Amino acid sequence: MSTTIEAEQTAGPDLTQQLREAIQNAEFAPHQRLIEADLSERYGASRASVRTALLNLTGEGLVERLPNRGARVRAITVDEAVEIVEVRMELESLVARKAAENLAAADRSALRELRAHIESAAEAGDLVAYSRANQELDRRIRDISGHATATQLLERLRAQSARHQFRLSFVPGRAATSAPEHVAIIDAILAHDADAAEKATRAHLAGIVDLLRSMD
Repeated sequence: MSTTIEAEQTAGPDLTQQLREAIQNAEFAPHQRLIEADLSERYGASRASVRTALLNLTGEGLVERLPNRGARVRAITVDEAVEIVEVRMELESLVARKAAENLAAADRSALRELRAHIESAAEAGDLVAYSRANQELDRRIRDISGHATATQLLERLRAQSARHQFRLSFVPGRAATSAPEHVAIIDAILAHDADAAEKATRAHLAGIVDLLRSMD
């Protein structure tokens, strides 16, 4: 009994994140029911822990609860995804500006390494590696910016639009277009050019909005 409790206490704090990532990675489909008993067995967690995680994700807009029907994955429409990216554009522009202003010497090598990974993955057509490198770049820029409020808001917004972002990564020719955009953002930050970092970020996200609208 004590071993089970200890295991749940260890896994409990991560359960929301595990479910969040499973939804983002399309392990659960839009409108798919999320049954507490099944999730409890799948993740080795108590029903109470699962219930708490589902409530957390409901608050984030990833899950919806239906009267007398439990919880299911909330479907994000293309129109809603566009609105999310438009809000992200304002926040990510701010974060990029702050990153350019706050860049420390210790961060430069990590950004240069990510720049190389993005270019090599795009050239090789390794879209999975390319997507992961982009996600790491976004996280790194948020960390460098030091803007806690914008970071919290962005993490929630990105979680809601992750499924659409994943689809966009595999649009033919998308990597060849977006890789130079990411490089431009990195170069502006490395140069401590806040205006250029903001401009490059806006241009990149405006392209995502246009692409989403074309998919509607």
